[in-house]
Amino acid sequence: MRSTFMGLETARRGMVTQQSALYTTGHNIANANTPGFSRQRVNFNQTSPYPSVGMNNPKIPGQIGTGVEAGSVQRVREAFLDAQYRVENNKVGYYGTLSESLTKMEEIMNEPTDSGLHATLEKFWNSLQTLASHTENAGARDVVVSSGQMVADTLNYYYNSLTRIKEDIGAQIDVKVNEINNLISNIHNINQQIAAVEPNGYIPNDLYDQRDLLVDNLSSIVNVKVTSVIPIEYGNPNAIAEGLYNIELVQNDARSYSPPINLVSVSKSSGIIGVNTVAVNSDNGFITEMKFTSGQSISDLRFSGQLEGLITSYGYKTADGDKGYFPEMIENLNKMATAFANEFNRIHSEGYSLGGSSPSNLDFFTFTEEDAAKTIAVSQTILDNPDLLAVGLGNGASGDNGNAHILADLKGKSFIKYESEIPEGLTGSVDTFYSGLIGSLGVNSQSAEKNSKNSKVLADSVEQNRQSVSAVSLDEEMTNMIKFQHAYNASARQITMIDEMLDKIINGMGVVGR
Repeated sequence: MRSTFMGLETARRGMVTQQSALYTTGHNIANANTPGFSRQRVNFNQTSPYPSVGMNNPKIPGQIGTGVEAGSVQRVREAFLDAQYRVENNKVGYYGTLSESLTKMEEIMNEPTDSGLHATLEKFWNSLQTLASHTENAGARDVVVSSGQMVADTLNYYYNSLTRIKEDIGAQIDVKVNEINNLISNIHNINQQIAAVEPNGYIPNDLYDQRDLLVDNLSSIVNVKVTSVIPIEYGNPNAIAEGLYNIELVQNDARSYSPPINLVSVSKSSGIIGVNTVAVNSDNGFITEMKFTSGQSISDLRFSGQLEGLITSYGYKTADGDKGYFPEMIENLNKMATAFANEFNRIHSEGYSLGGSSPSNLDFFTFTEEDAAKTIAVSQTILDNPDLLAVGLGNGASGDNGNAHILADLKGKSFIKYESEIPEGLTGSVDTFYSGLIGSLGVNSQSAEKNSKNSKVLADSVEQNRQSVSAVSLDEEMTNMIKFQHAYNASARQITMIDEMLDKIINGMGVVGR
């Protein structure tokens, strides 16, 4: 025969379980605006029915339910969406950083505008044409000298500005490396906290959320692979325990390095191992490798994310030579300035200055070949005396303009026709080569911006899907609150009902005839 008091325990369990659900609902509401928080739910489990199976069980028509219990409190999270988001977030970090760097370069080059190098060169060529028509005009000579100095000043500005931005990007690389080390250290610390809780059968949902938020931030800097590990000797973890995170650095196509590089190391046999902090080495303004405290190092820096975007802009060494958007632009400007100034000086030195009886042997530009764009300037001798401009070809008579025409024709002269030595990699003329540089910059910048926007759209789409699963909906939580409150009240009312039944049994039975 079943106990008279059996229903009290069923109702009590109902009250306690609904109360747990109400507390969890309150926790969700309180953290509705907490970054990285995932809503939580109480998993209701039916308790074992009465009677249990056995030889001495009472013979009653069937098993009777004994109520409900809170089996576990679980966060609502979809691991597949987390992995998908981190892939897209990594691309957003890479293309966004690259687009920002190239935009800064475009702002420096400032093309096409009246103050850009192309317009400045055009004014210089035009001033030479004007001088060819008025070789004895002092004003025309002054314009050529000042226009030449404007060309030099523009190249100086480009070099100095690009170098300054490149140095700023180098500082950002150091900041990102420190950020990686801080993130993996924090993930390691949370792993340790989780390892102190899970073996006791508890589910540390809030620690899970903090850890996933850190991993999300890390994924925007470098590409990582997350593996959940439950060690062999791990106490008595709950079946839904998520375990400890092993964080591996992987390439932009998700392939592991050989050997694998674990930033946060956890193994099934040994449990928590530790962190593998990061350092970046450079040589002569180029990133050469990434080193780790484990002793590993990699020179293949294709791990996408913000860090690769910064390195691609700053410059890095490969087996095929030095690469990078900023050093390549600086190098191309140096090559162009060197070839242009050398050829211009050669032609100018073979000409005759006003009233001269022999070639001037005077350079128009002065510069150092290692960094021509930085140091190019009009010769101080010519700045002081524009009459020394060698515009004549056969003599220094006022009407002799042969050399002025040759100097002006340098605008369209192909580099391969230069008589002075030219650096490797130059094609076309000064004008076409520079136009090619600006066109290539525009294409690269537009491509990075488009990819950044596309990646952001995809990342936002995945994040919306993720939030639809994990985020707190206040309307839903209010509905749950009402549902659990009514269930709690109903269980309490059941206790009152059972109390009335017991009162009848205790105080109302066996009093006949008194």
